Amino acid sequence: MSEGNGHPYSWSAIFNGYDPVYMKDCPYPAIPAYLAEYRFPEDGLSHLGEVTHVWTQERSSSEHIAAAAKIANVVEEPGDMIGHIDAVLLARDDAENHYEMALPYIQAGLPIFIDKPLALSVRDAKAIIDAEQFTGQIFTCSSLRYAKEMALTETEKEQIGEIHIVEGSVMKKWETYAIHVIEPLVAQMPGRGLFLGAKEVKKNGIRQVLVGWENLSAYIKVTGSLPSPIQLSFFGDKGSIEKKFFNSFDCFKTSLEKFVYVASGEQENIDRQETLEIIEIIESVLR
Repeated sequence: MSEGNGHPYSWSAIFNGYDPVYMKDCPYPAIPAYLAEYRFPEDGLSHLGEVTHVWTQERSSSEHIAAAAKIANVVEEPGDMIGHIDAVLLARDDAENHYEMALPYIQAGLPIFIDKPLALSVRDAKAIIDAEQFTGQIFTCSSLRYAKEMALTETEKEQIGEIHIVEGSVMKKWETYAIHVIEPLVAQMPGRGLFLGAKEVKKNGIRQVLVGWENLSAYIKVTGSLPSPIQLSFFGDKGSIEKKFFNSFDCFKTSLEKFVYVASGEQENIDRQETLEIIEIIESVLR
């Protein structure tokens, strides 16, 4: 577990379904609330796999996740699951711990989904990637990359014309949450050109960042403790449109599905240079 991150509950439930008696006590109330809107196994990913083992820092947390998300095995040490699993979900976003935690699984040749961000510097990201035993072993992204409600449709692109600037807003911390608007922005703007740099104004825990590429600019607000929707606003030469995030289940499910297909060799991984560019943007503000 990492602070403020309930993915061990939600990602496991998307594969396994869940027990509502235990899930109602999940420390992240939004998770049982949105899970209740879906039917299992019909709406989940049980046809693609099952979460069979769980480890967290505290045995009591592991046992509660296991009960809530129907996970058969609680292990005492992270490495205890090696030899019994086909792939790993490293479902925590404290990037400073990713290399140490992921390395045993990478060295064991297991495909691994490392939660966003992969690292907080390009150097650390490359160190993780360089440990790969085979191409595409590591899958990593913000699941909001796959949030349909954040994506421009072809009709919308025609309506607003050539896009010159994008505004994004998100709450909490730059280190863990800025990627939720940076990744879906970058993924949708293939013609942005080379990343040129970022300039920041920081006050009272609020970060305002101007990001520049050769052919695009972005203004990103990370509001700290102030509540803010996760949204992107696109400004083109013929109009503008705002896209607001609202469906956690759908984008989590899509990213997990993508991981399974990448791990099985059925689909291509996310372009590594794009992932490294996203991390470079995050790092440029933290220097």
